[in-house]
Amino acid sequence: MACGDRAEDFALKTLEGKGFELEERNFHCRYGEIDLIMRDRDYIVFVEVRYRGSSNFGGALESIDQFKQVKLRRAAEFYLVKRKINDCACRFDILCVNGNLNKPDYEWIANAF
Repeated sequence: MACGDRAEDFALKTLEGKGFELEERNFHCRYGEIDLIMRDRDYIVFVEVRYRGSSNFGGALESIDQFKQVKLRRAAEFYLVKRKINDCACRFDILCVNGNLNKPDYEWIANAF
């Protein structure tokens, strides 16, 4: 299993442990991919999962630039239209997974942008 898949598995288990429910995983469209789409009470949460084994080339959080945020927003809009979801509150969360995946450290940023 690839490191990215293992990081997503960790993120999914972490968020489910906080009461989130999985709506969809690895949603693909012409605008990009959304790693996890979760339900947190009345919110649909679009979750970007980032993994870095080390911070030698910058941390996971720094890798989500303006360009990536625009792609995520467009993909989320496409998802909402495709699923005919009109009146639900939404947000974007980032879950950064760092270090050894056998015992990872993570940083979760709710409503990141």
